[in-house]
Amino acid sequence: MRVTEAVRAALSAIGANALRSLLTMLGIVIGVAAVIAMVAIGSGARDLVDRQIRSLGANLVVVTAGNVTQGGARLGAGAASTLTDEDAAAIKREIEGVVAAAPFVQGRAQVVWGGNNWNTTVFGVDLDWSVAREWEVEQGRSFDPEELRRGEIVALVGRTVVQRLFGDEDPLGETLRVKNVPFRIIGVMAPKGQSAIGQDQDDVVFVPLDAGKRRVVGRNFAKDRSVGAIFVKFASEDDILPGIERISGLLRQRHRLGVDREDDFAIRNLTELVNTAGAAARTLSLLLAAVAGVSLLVGGIGIMNIMLVSVTERTREIGLRLAVGARPRDILAQFLIEATTLAAMGGAIGVAVGVGAALAVARMAGWPSLVAPEAIAVAVLFSGLVGVFFGFYPAQRAARMDPIEALRRE
Repeated sequence: MRVTEAVRAALSAIGANALRSLLTMLGIVIGVAAVIAMVAIGSGARDLVDRQIRSLGANLVVVTAGNVTQGGARLGAGAASTLTDEDAAAIKREIEGVVAAAPFVQGRAQVVWGGNNWNTTVFGVDLDWSVAREWEVEQGRSFDPEELRRGEIVALVGRTVVQRLFGDEDPLGETLRVKNVPFRIIGVMAPKGQSAIGQDQDDVVFVPLDAGKRRVVGRNFAKDRSVGAIFVKFASEDDILPGIERISGLLRQRHRLGVDREDDFAIRNLTELVNTAGAAARTLSLLLAAVAGVSLLVGGIGIMNIMLVSVTERTREIGLRLAVGARPRDILAQFLIEATTLAAMGGAIGVAVGVGAALAVARMAGWPSLVAPEAIAVAVLFSGLVGVFFGFYPAQRAARMDPIEALRRE
């Protein structure tokens, strides 16, 4: 029997019992749809989280003020400003592998332009900020060293601030009042999007560090060159762990902390967030693989069951074919093709259902859905292999029938 004849016979048998065939394919449909939808949704969610974490900057750690003790009372982390811009300069100068050490201060402020106002986050930063955060100026220019040294009242604004205050107007050269201090806008930052905790990173205004301490954040940070925190960027991920140990030793030395005193600073490795997200993604992938495997196994068993029923129902037909000259391998091929066709059709329907479900769920959840062509191809191929594997036993049983015994059965 030629392949085309076998395919035609298989399709004819499937069409003769359309409802049963559809119910048989249901397990494969559900399994493949689950694979496509879950992989697409999971990939989209992981991609979103990864982009949010990467938006902070690669190979980055943040040094913040730690616990301090006054009069026997432990005031808790961040209770006092124990870091200075001189600490940042020392870290960049003395710690191997550091490419940027960006001290900054941060606060909330009402900003006003014309008749519009908006409450936003204001950062006082230096030149290393854009290097550490990998954040470029999209329009205009960045601060120059002289502006930072003199603490001039110039500002860079994020996209959200531009939309809220200026709309379609060009903000470059305009005067923005921050806590009633007039800052001239010299640049607009490239969009960053949401952070890993859902904060809008573009809702921000950057001013020179000295101007931020003296004019925006408050006089408590203007004493002793104090800063709120320091972003430290390393050249590679391998430099981070030894670099953290060296930073800790350097800061303890600079802050004159004895061996019996705890750190008055804290160092957080932001790269660990990426690794944690990767571990969660791998766990999710294993879970999805298990779910898909169970679904396809159930679908395959369903195909085997129905094919066995089909062999029993068509015993006389099989006997007649063998009696008129069909070879056992022709019967084997016919039933194998029938089982594989059932599985492949179920896989194709499952792909359509899975893609639709992935897009619908992603739209409702508000994250991207990544439907990989490779995942679709693998799902359809695997569903076909399921048909071959689970259809082989019924096909072999049909091929081994004795034509005389088969014709005698009613």
